[in-house]
Formats: sequence, structure tokens, C-alpha cells
Amino acid sequence: MKVIDFYGKRYLFFGISILIILCGLIGYIVNGVSLDIQFEGGTLMKFVMQDGNFDTDKIQAEIRKELGKSITAQKLQTYNPSNENEKLNVLSLRVSKQDALTGDEINKVIQILKNDFGLKEGADMQIQNVAPFIGREMLEKGILAAVIASVLIVFYVWWRFSVMSGLSAAIFANVALIHDALVMLSFYLIFRFPLNESFLAALLTILGYSINDTIIIYDRIRENSKFIKKTAYGQLINTSIVQTLSRTINTTVTTLICIITILVFASANNISSLKEFTLPLTVGLVSGTYSTIFIASPLWAMWQEHKLNKVAKAKASKA
Repeated sequence: MKVIDFYGKRYLFFGISILIILCGLIGYIVNGVSLDIQFEGGTLMKFVMQDGNFDTDKIQAEIRKELGKSITAQKLQTYNPSNENEKLNVLSLRVSKQDALTGDEINKVIQILKNDFGLKEGADMQIQNVAPFIGREMLEKGILAAVIASVLIVFYVWWRFSVMSGLSAAIFANVALIHDALVMLSFYLIFRFPLNESFLAALLTILGYSINDTIIIYDRIRENSKFIKKTAYGQLINTSIVQTLSRTINTTVTTLICIITILVFASANNISSLKEFTLPLTVGLVSGTYSTIFIASPLWAMWQEHKLNKVAKAKASKA
């Protein structure tokens, strides 16, 4: 079996990750962080329109003229939950937290749509007012959930892989998870996608997926270390990665096929809820596979070599 020198090229792979994260940092400096209404607060209104030919620019201009507030209009399309063959044309109106609408202003918007843009009496609508503090609380709870998951992962990996310096294995497994979170966040910052609850849901999903991949490789490292104890850590890592590579790639590819199919379907039919979940999921799957192979295991091997060199230097100084 030909063994590829993944470990020898580790700095190249580290560099690629650092470059992506730096691009995300530049995106943050240039564009800042865009938060969706669930985190930022404001008013979100959705109306099922009878005709799908409504002009969002005209709607924006008319409402701004009447209310004097900045509003963003978007045309969406989804399926009727009671008839899966019927498409619904949805008008989405979003107002930022600075211009959140009062009850009277919401009624004025509805009246404008009825009078000038063909909104039918009794049409389905969804109106959501989110106070800024509620959005902030939701964001904080989502971050807390990710932190708790990471801490639990540390204890689990520490216990399961105690034979291969479990604490260091757990720490570097979490470094890989932090890498995945930063790559997903960088993607959002670079392309100016607003952070919302779909991002948090995708992030927590990827944390579980990525750690599963990492544990598979750790398992093989643990098994191989019993039989080739005198092998250098770099060689041990290369052998273990090659032995699990086909399984890792096959699992990722088959999962990506499903996710990308849903993403294409959602994009073709303009189903925003599916797009908002599957897009970060696609990025996270690729990042999770990458970090499993090129981040977690090489970092663990580097730490083990560092400890060996430290012990060797200590013995040499005493001699």
C-alpha cells in the first residue's frame, strides 16, 4: 500500500486554512457582521401574493414614501403545505431594528399592499416583531450550546483515547472543530450572508459530523500504535490517514450529493429556508473532512514529537 506523506505537507494545509480564515477576517473588517432579524431584531413580514409578477422595487419605494422608513422587499417562492404541487408567491418585507414597525404602521403596509399591489383579502401572512434583546439572547444561547458541545467532546475523547495521550487528542480535535466554525463564519463574512438560526443549526450539525470523522482516524492511530510502536509519529499519521481515507471521502461525497441536491432544488424553487440551511452545511462538510485529515491528526503528532524532543533534551542535559 502506497503511503502519501500528508504529515510532511502539513504546513501547506495549515497555510490554506489560515488563508481562508484571514480572508474572513478581512471580510469582517471591510463589511462587518450581517445579522438576520432573528439575531438583530426588527420586523419581518411575509405575504402570500395572488400574482407572482409584483415589483419589489415599487413596493419598497411606496412603503418608504408612506412611512419614511427603510424597508427591504424580496420575492420568494415556496410550496403550499396543503398541496405540494402548488407553488406560492411570497412577498417578504424586512425592516431593521432601528426602523421596527409599530402595529399601526404594519396595518398601513397591509393596506398599501391591498390597494396598490393586489394583496387579496384574507391572504395568508406572517408578521414577526423581534426585539433586539431577544435576538441577542438567541445568539448567545446558540453560542453557549456550541461551547457546551465542545466541552463534552473534550471529556469524551479524553476518556476514549487515554492510551494515546487523550487530553492532547481531545484538545486538537476541538481545534479542528474551531477551524470548521471559523471557515463557515469566514464564508458568511466574505459573501455577506446574514447570520441566522439556520447557521447555528448547521454549525452544531457540522460539529457532530466532524468529530465523528476525527474519531475514526484517532481509532486507527490507536490501533496502529500497538503494532508499530517504533514508527515515527509522522509515519503513523500517514498510515492511519491512508487506511481511513477511502471511508472518509466516500462518506463525505455521498452526504454532499444529498445536500447539494437539496441546495439545487431549493435554489431552483427559491425556497429560502432550505437554502439557508444547506449552504452552510455544504461548506461545513467540506471543512470538516479537511480538518479531520489535515488539522487534528497532524497537530496531535506534532505535539507528541515535541514532548519526545523535550524529554530527549532533558536526558541529554543530565548526561
